Amino acid sequence: MSVMTVGFVGLGAMGRGMAASLLAAGHPVRVWNRSPGPVEELVAKGATAAAGLAEVYDSEAVVSMLPDDRTVEALLLDGALLAGARAGVHVNVATVSVALAERATALHAEHGIGYVAAPVLGRPGVAAAGELNVLAAGEAAQLERVGPLLAAMGRRTWHFGDRPVQANTAKISANFLLACAIESMAEACSLAEANGVRPTDLVEMLTGTLFPGPVYSGYGSMVAERRYEPAGFRLPLGLKDVGLALSAGEARNVPLPFGSVLRDAFLDALAHGDGEKDWAAVAAVARRRAGLPD
Repeated sequence: MSVMTVGFVGLGAMGRGMAASLLAAGHPVRVWNRSPGPVEELVAKGATAAAGLAEVYDSEAVVSMLPDDRTVEALLLDGALLAGARAGVHVNVATVSVALAERATALHAEHGIGYVAAPVLGRPGVAAAGELNVLAAGEAAQLERVGPLLAAMGRRTWHFGDRPVQANTAKISANFLLACAIESMAEACSLAEANGVRPTDLVEMLTGTLFPGPVYSGYGSMVAERRYEPAGFRLPLGLKDVGLALSAGEARNVPLPFGSVLRDAFLDALAHGDGEKDWAAVAAVARRRAGLPD
């Protein structure tokens, strides 16, 4: 295995597990985060605390897991930072917009730094186990170069092309489909409950017949049991991803009529104080529309 020094930015619920997986695979990791607690946790596992982003970019490769476009833009799309970087490649594993992916690709190319988009599918426990599915795109040579890093963080890497934006588009599409699945389960469970059927019984039947697999079994049980905490993926992030899908569709004249319904449902959930809950809490909106008790 090719070992390289990795600078890791963003130690949230997902990033902590991913950085730990890189350490477990034998890569020296320098970590940076806006709050110190997660840094101390990773240092205890063998990482080195970076004094700043310039030190992160003094590594052979950089991996970043930041929450949204605004944060990536503010912290990492900095010409001065990239101009002084020793890093040969940046792997962005976050879910970001199509527009940001294109800007990031161009800016890194200006400074002679490779850029790979590798957003992931999986919740924090999956990240901690190194079992993520990695959706990757970028120049073939760069993908080969960072292959050991992706393999350390995930159980499989899915390749979507030689342009980083292709991986981001695939991830946005996947999360849009997940949001649609949660909404459809919420509506079906509300219909069942309103007619005297226990939602848990409905979900057990569905996941044992028509819809086996982790999405319907995992989110289906959360919806049926109204179990939205602790949050594996917070509701505001779900709203963000629905917005990314709508923006990507608008840019290419692709109508996403369900997207508008989802956006309003997520806004309704936020207006009712569910912002710290899992995005499965959007199911509470379907219950309110059906006049079911809280």
